[in-house]
Amino acid sequence: MQRYRVELRFKGSRYFGWQVQPGRPTVQGVLEECFSLFLRMPVVITGAGRTDTGVHASFYTAHFDAGDLPFSSDDVVYKLNRFLPDDISLLSILPVPEDFHARFSALSRTYRYCINTVKDPFSVDTAWYFPRPLDVEKMNEAAGLLLKYDDFTSFSKLHTDVKTNRCLIEKAVWEREGPLLFFTITADRFLRNMVRAIVGTLLEVGKGRLTVAGFESVIIKKDRGAAGSSAPAHGLFLTGIRYPGDPA
Repeated sequence: MQRYRVELRFKGSRYFGWQVQPGRPTVQGVLEECFSLFLRMPVVITGAGRTDTGVHASFYTAHFDAGDLPFSSDDVVYKLNRFLPDDISLLSILPVPEDFHARFSALSRTYRYCINTVKDPFSVDTAWYFPRPLDVEKMNEAAGLLLKYDDFTSFSKLHTDVKTNRCLIEKAVWEREGPLLFFTITADRFLRNMVRAIVGTLLEVGKGRLTVAGFESVIIKKDRGAAGSSAPAHGLFLTGIRYPGDPA
């Protein structure tokens, strides 16, 4: 058997996240059905990690094991894209060593959250419309504090099955592009709901309801109840996953 690395993108609006759930449409479920029909064998596809309901990915990786592909990799991508719905797109399928693992081999992941400060019917599903004034400078000052800590219990979904809430964040920054605000964060791993909880709490800083020192206090408390509400899922994108040997 040969292991293959899959690169893809998807719009998560109509899916209940990545992971298969009985009776609900998921990205993994759609892919496994299409791959199995195309290759005429049961195919289990392992993803780089879960995404919440409604979250998008402009770049996502997965892997599967199979024999030799019936066509060239490019032809397989082309043919499978004709089977897949319009909101899922394959970018590449490449053979990799058998010890490659889409989830456990990853060195870091990058998420981007998009806020639109003007009402735009064309970004309804991909950006959070938030017309209130925000102090982006203060939000960036608070975001920089995330790099000082490694326990993010305050921003984790409660009652998950993870063994540790420790993550190493290497980048957390807000940038403005016209009416759009983007929050980009890179870390070695992320907790369930972590990015959306961080964004929601940073917006409290931007609105003047929470000081920068207060934001740091939220981190230190390790209490989800101390943080702000989670930002809506539809503004969140997984944009990058880095593996050993990938270009810097």
